[in-house]
Amino acid sequence: MASNTSKTARASVRAGQAGASGALSVLGEFKYLIPLNKGKHVYVRNLTNGKTSHLSTTSDAFVEEIRVLAGAGHGSKIRAELQAFAAAEPSHGWDATEKRLVEAGVLES
Repeated sequence: MASNTSKTARASVRAGQAGASGALSVLGEFKYLIPLNKGKHVYVRNLTNGKTSHLSTTSDAFVEEIRVLAGAGHGSKIRAELQAFAAAEPSHGWDATEKRLVEAGVLES
């Protein structure tokens, strides 16, 4: 497999596709975010370009990646994932991540 992603990254994405780590596909539902490092980082699975990016949740690149997905009509699903993460792990700062995306105009308030 010729790829620039690490073995760990590929394994995490495969785990998400197989239904583990809070990033499962249920009845064909696609999960966009795979949480890492207690909410500090995330894998963002982008349907528009077929790539998975490893990003810090406080970075501008994360905001722009979510902006692309929200522009393609996936914003409500991403917001639901963020809210589910916040409910499952309140100490990981997912509510602050969602607030930051709303303030940046990526997700509607």
